[in-house]
Amino acid sequence: MADETRNNEPKVRYSDEELQEFKEIILDMLEKAKKEYKTLRDVITHGSSNDIEDTSPTFKVMEEGATSLSKEEAGQLAQRQYKFIQNLEAALVRIENKTYGICRVTGKLIPKERLRLVPHATLTVEAKEMMNKNK
Repeated sequence: MADETRNNEPKVRYSDEELQEFKEIILDMLEKAKKEYKTLRDVITHGSSNDIEDTSPTFKVMEEGATSLSKEEAGQLAQRQYKFIQNLEAALVRIENKTYGICRVTGKLIPKERLRLVPHATLTVEAKEMMNKNK
């Protein structure tokens, strides 16, 4: 009955078992995100591993342009990945505090389906749409 309502009152938080399920999802995503972040950081710090010293100067200029663009893109992707990691870590804190899955605007439970897809979500879809309309 934990998944339903108690005494006809709406459920206000997820059970410890449900929180454990979400924790496992988040830990798995976090591990993958950290690996991807490290790969992106390596791209930024190590530059191109292709040695083009003995090729024509024109090719070298074109290659350097492509390298700087990919470093810039890698930098932007790394920033986004870092923010994603922070959001996942914040979700783990909410699990520990047993506040995970509660919409910060409406106070309602965020549906499990949404949390399985976006485990760091802090808003229901409805709350997010309301906030976007008010912008």
